[in-house]
Amino acid sequence: MTRLARKLLLVALTAVALVATPITSAAPTALTTGVVEIQTRYASNGGGAATGIVLTSTGRVLTNNHVIRGAARIRVTVPEGRTYTAQVLGYSLGADVALLQLRGAAGLDTVVLGNSSTVEVGDEVTAVGNAGGTGTLTIKEGRIVDRGVTIPLSDGQGGRTRLTRLLETSADLRQGDSGGPLLDEAGRVIGMNAAASVSRSGDSDGYAIPINRATAIVQQIDTGRTTSTIHVGATPFLGVVPGSPETFGDSASRGVPIAAVRAGSPAARAGLERGDVIVSLNGNPVRTSAELVARLLRWHPGDTITVAWVDAFGDRTSARVTLATGPPQ
Repeated sequence: MTRLARKLLLVALTAVALVATPITSAAPTALTTGVVEIQTRYASNGGGAATGIVLTSTGRVLTNNHVIRGAARIRVTVPEGRTYTAQVLGYSLGADVALLQLRGAAGLDTVVLGNSSTVEVGDEVTAVGNAGGTGTLTIKEGRIVDRGVTIPLSDGQGGRTRLTRLLETSADLRQGDSGGPLLDEAGRVIGMNAAASVSRSGDSDGYAIPINRATAIVQQIDTGRTTSTIHVGATPFLGVVPGSPETFGDSASRGVPIAAVRAGSPAARAGLERGDVIVSLNGNPVRTSAELVARLLRWHPGDTITVAWVDAFGDRTSARVTLATGPPQ
């Protein structure tokens, strides 16, 4: 049986948001330099707390995509106590990487990046993060257990993905540690913490995205070009909530059934209703909710696309729809 087959729980590491407090450090300053607390407020209800990695003194911050998914507001607190609002510059759903820009930031301390391609099994590592979402940075020591690991991941908001080529570590990661750095013995960032698992014996392992892969996505975001795997800029909003195939039965085989339509949204103005089935966007067929999201993310707010759907009577309809601005996916 494989290591992953023995795991009972595999979770993303975003904690439920607590009352915002100035971020403090229970660890040596050198290990927490350039590490920040992230708090999100969702477009629906509730929020989350996690961690980020400061890449530039002007406030470019690296974190996990699942940290900012669905966020209507993002606030970032640095160890000195200052708090900034953050803008999402771009993200990759499949790689679980997001890049933020802190508004008005200057003179911030930054991390030192390492080289994840040189990491070996058995290397000593240190994970830093906002464990529990308390606003206090903590450290956890461990070793590299494996490289090139693939895991399924659920973010607790209905988002599911499969992360590949991860670093597995014995460091005891907790909710709130998402987006925090995994450091080598010299204090250089070699990974970004993303998930943890718990075995029947109670032992836990952490999983981190190699920093080389994360920074490669940052470089692609910097080009300003949206691709099939990376969205750059504000997120387009159609205003539909996809339904599950289990709920809608045979209708789901034709496309993406709609469980709800947001009031006042582009979809509502176009005439889409609950129970309709979206079959194509700009003539491109869509069969699953994941495919619907992926195709939408090729566009931006203000773009006009053609949405085709089949209603409850089996009639096919299409309409031109101008996308609005919504929360990151």
